[in-house]
Amino acid sequence: MQPDSHTVIVVSSGGRPPAGGALPHASAVIAADGGIEHARALGLRIDVAVGDFDSAAPEEVEAARGDGARIERHPPEKDATDLELALEAALSFEPRRVLVLGADAGRLDHLLAGVLALASESLSGVQVDAVLGEARLHVVRGDRTLAGEAGELISLVPVGGPAEGVTTDGLRYQLRGETLAPASSRGVSNLFVGGEARITVQRGVLLAIRPGERAEDSS
Repeated sequence: MQPDSHTVIVVSSGGRPPAGGALPHASAVIAADGGIEHARALGLRIDVAVGDFDSAAPEEVEAARGDGARIERHPPEKDATDLELALEAALSFEPRRVLVLGADAGRLDHLLAGVLALASESLSGVQVDAVLGEARLHVVRGDRTLAGEAGELISLVPVGGPAEGVTTDGLRYQLRGETLAPASSRGVSNLFVGGEARITVQRGVLLAIRPGERAEDSS
């Protein structure tokens, strides 16, 4: 299979290696700091590694360099997280899609900052998805159609302000042009009714979060 010239994979650090599953044959792989080790564990060839490398073993950094990766080392006192730097590097490849692989545990502040970074305005021109442990996350601007399974849980969480004109098709609890406000649980714990759901947002940004569970698993 030929590489997908429109997808860049970003591998973040922290926690256990993320679940790889069936990964696309991306045009480039970016490792954020200790994500070097996770990427190598997944069998991914790293094109660029960025960060201050405080969580990456020196021998892993050198192994990546030896395999042809470009190493972009930043000082520890920086104004962006390693993941943000990796996302910036990903954009330099002009992708249509960025897929982030990471953990769903570890430091809460890092986890929260990383999730919010996925909805950054700088990424508004690309499709953004993430695999965080067992969970799947999709950034929704405009409209997106997601494949799923009947009974699978999905939550819609607004970021950066209200999400207005939210309409859903293929979910049990339908939304019809509604506004989801920050700090509201209105969009939490919805369910796929079949194998596909469409989510439309007229204004604002939603995170569609699929925790990897079915309704009966969380009862």
